[in-house]
Amino acid sequence: MVGVIDGRGWLEGVRHERSPNYDARPQGMAVEVVIVHAISLPEGCYGGEDVEQLFMNTLDTGAGRYPDLRGLRVSAHVFIRRDGEIVQFVSFKDRAWHAGVSRCEGRERVNDFSVGIELEGTDHSPFEDAQYRSLQLVSEALMGRYPALGPDRLYAHSEIAPGRKTDPGPYFDWSRYRGALRFQRSARDVGRGGLR
Repeated sequence: MVGVIDGRGWLEGVRHERSPNYDARPQGMAVEVVIVHAISLPEGCYGGEDVEQLFMNTLDTGAGRYPDLRGLRVSAHVFIRRDGEIVQFVSFKDRAWHAGVSRCEGRERVNDFSVGIELEGTDHSPFEDAQYRSLQLVSEALMGRYPALGPDRLYAHSEIAPGRKTDPGPYFDWSRYRGALRFQRSARDVGRGGLR
């Protein structure tokens, strides 16, 4: 069932593709913020395998395809396709390589204390209803598991890397996203990482 994070940091009920592009969070570092991204490869083309291949280091960059991505090692914890399918690439317990050079809440090294969620899309078009529903499910599961998270700790990639990144862009509806989130935390729920 989507919405449950197991003891190893993996969402249940979603597809898992284990990216090699991750490492351990610093000792004692907890998840404190969620960073929302947007990606499509080629830009504006949806439904292909190129984004997943990028996160798995299997993307063909030969013959002039994606020369800027050659040798790039990136990942996200979760990728949400246009139809709402959720694919998890990195355990939430680990550090995915998604934020790059960034600053959030006065701190650098944002990958250390964040979860990265990539939406299949661009800065130039709206996102799908199914993506908002899946993003809500993932976010509620994370808020149930990690006490520091709440609707006020959700950031755009553009907010933490201004001038360098623009995603998820002006078509992402933050009011819709934050307004749909529902969670209630009790001491019992926080201890077991469940949702009420």
